[in-house]
Amino acid sequence: MWNLSLPWWEFILRAVIVYCFLIVMLRLTGKRQIGQMSPFDLVLLLVLSNAVQNSMNGGDNSVLAGMILAGTLIFCNGAVSFLTSKSKTMEKFVEGEPTVLIYKGKLIKDAIESQDLSMSELEGAIRVAGCASIEEVHLATLEVNGQISVVREEPADGGKPRVHQVAHAKRRKGRRSGYGS
Repeated sequence: MWNLSLPWWEFILRAVIVYCFLIVMLRLTGKRQIGQMSPFDLVLLLVLSNAVQNSMNGGDNSVLAGMILAGTLIFCNGAVSFLTSKSKTMEKFVEGEPTVLIYKGKLIKDAIESQDLSMSELEGAIRVAGCASIEEVHLATLEVNGQISVVREEPADGGKPRVHQVAHAKRRKGRRSGYGS
């Protein structure tokens, strides 16, 4: 129960390698909040956790190995949180940058395609923001947390435009998904 089959430092090294690998892979897949996960995304996370388990524990199922791995993963998560709060470069690498989708009523098609958004997802977000058409949108941005922010064109009466945060629709089966937070 308490005897390790590998040196303690190897568990730490294995956990750090797997943690970093998963951060990079999940970051490359796009922007999305956990609350926007489809059932397919949840299955992917569950299968991922099972797939990397043996690479971390090296076949050791002892309580001590599990405690070392859990502690290492919690430490890695805290370290990444600390580093992203202190370094803009690290924050950009881990969390990404917002992507402008519409500017002054004009679609930025390359941005929409690069983020794997459908027009129906974008149109739904601008409808929720109270805009009848793309031309009524001053700025629409896909935020790093997966939400689409919509700023309407300035009202004719000179008042301030309102900003709307809209969670975009879940991705359809077979489309790329991401989990950035």
